[in-house]
Amino acid sequence: MRLGLRLLFAFFLINGIAAFFVLRVFTAEIKPSVREVMEDMMVDTANILAELASEEVASGHMSLANLRTQDSTFARSVKRYAMRPVDASIWGLSKQSLDYRIYVVDATGHVIFDSEGRAEGMDYSRWRDVALTLKGQYGARASRDVADDDSSGVMYVAAPILVNDRIIGALTVAKPTRTVQRFIERAERKVLKGGVLLLSLSALVGIAITLWIVWHVRRLRDYALSVQAPTSTSSATPPVPEVPGELGDLARAMDHMRERLEGRDYIEGYVRALTHELKSPVAAIRGAGELLQDDLPPADREQFAAQVVEQSERLQRLIDRLLELSKLEQRQHADPAKPVSLHGCAEHALAQCSARARQRRVQLVLSGAGASGPWEADLVTLAIGNLIDNAIDFSPEGGTVRIEVQGNHVSVSDEGSGVPEYALPRLGERFFTTARPDGTRSGSGLGLAIVRRVLDLHGGDWQLSNLHPGFRIRLQFGH
Repeated sequence: MRLGLRLLFAFFLINGIAAFFVLRVFTAEIKPSVREVMEDMMVDTANILAELASEEVASGHMSLANLRTQDSTFARSVKRYAMRPVDASIWGLSKQSLDYRIYVVDATGHVIFDSEGRAEGMDYSRWRDVALTLKGQYGARASRDVADDDSSGVMYVAAPILVNDRIIGALTVAKPTRTVQRFIERAERKVLKGGVLLLSLSALVGIAITLWIVWHVRRLRDYALSVQAPTSTSSATPPVPEVPGELGDLARAMDHMRERLEGRDYIEGYVRALTHELKSPVAAIRGAGELLQDDLPPADREQFAAQVVEQSERLQRLIDRLLELSKLEQRQHADPAKPVSLHGCAEHALAQCSARARQRRVQLVLSGAGASGPWEADLVTLAIGNLIDNAIDFSPEGGTVRIEVQGNHVSVSDEGSGVPEYALPRLGERFFTTARPDGTRSGSGLGLAIVRRVLDLHGGDWQLSNLHPGFRIRLQFGH
């Protein structure tokens, strides 16, 4: 499973479990909380009404004896209350009925008044609200009018009727719980909607954080993939991704590791390639030197001495180009002092190579005007000179090397046998060479590597093509 999916799964799992328990606690607490508030108000109401009824109970206006004929002020007031019209809007919910039921019992627990007139004369002394109140304790109960119907529940709260601190009866206020059920359901809906909204916002935040983390991790992954192999002289070092926090520390640690690995691979590659290149001339010089120790005819001695000089010059060229390439690879950009003419650089490079061209009986032809630009003259001359040297090596005796300058382009072409198609992508690699027209591989491949590096420093590129016969390299220098 991918990192992003794992993070999302973990986030939603934790968030879902937390939300489930939090919402469950909220919804579980709403109903009892509302009923507790309702009971609190009913306690106040019962005590006020008990105080109002105390004089009439004490005087006997409300008693079992006067049950049929009683017409007390308290009884009339309560009955008028039950008949009052009401139309109240309570936080958006309409109330159009008065729901209190009030009954009064005497000291024996018999009902002497019932606002609904259905329990008068009945013995309520066993009901919890009446029994506890007559004993001087807090009396309340919740009962169902219909045993199997939870919505028919009624809450009863009683208060003692006192005369000279003596309990002579009790007054109970009853209210159906369904009257507050609407408020409970609305509160539950609001809590659920808020919970869903919270979950949605949390999900969006989780997705955003996951995408942010995955994006930075993928940048680190791409960076690691781009630097996992040794970089060549022609490849640009990828920039270190800018990521915050610990990921940024990891990116910088990876960059330091890359630098160490590149340095090690660079040295190992150089040592291997240089060892390979040095074997042939060193072996030739050693062989010629051993033969020169013997008594040889003048002609053979001259031949072996010339071989020693030739191989020494080859070693010298190899060392010089290695030094040049090493210096170029340490640089990050070119340093132009002023606008440079490509034609002038080409003329200078041609002058440097003319002696070698005459020795190989190769004609050098320069054409075109070219442009001027922000280039470093010495590096441009070095690149063109290496191309001309390379073209001279691959030109047949009596051939022509053409140098064409146009705009910010320089083309160098020869009349040799060209380069095999399979070798074109590898041109510019250190120590990669192809066979000369005479079948030898006397080159080091460093010349084109230097050209490639010069182009990189100038933001340029090259195009390689076979001309049949011949081969052409076209340099394009950046502006």
